[in-house]
Amino acid sequence: MKSVGRLVIDGNSVYELDEECIRRKEHQEKNQSARQENREQYPYRRPGRKSRGSGMDGTFL
Repeated sequence: MKSVGRLVIDGNSVYELDEECIRRKEHQEKNQSARQENREQYPYRRPGRKSRGSGMDGTFL
């Protein structure tokens, strides 16, 4: 049987919080804020674009 995470009692309602799900969400938010800080630090960098080489037309030198 799965162990109980956190229980929240709100009036007559009881909610069970999945701690693993909460950790994943916090991890995603932390990564998203780090990406935002990186964008602010390097505003002219295009994400996901790979270097094509040193030539003007994209050829490798």
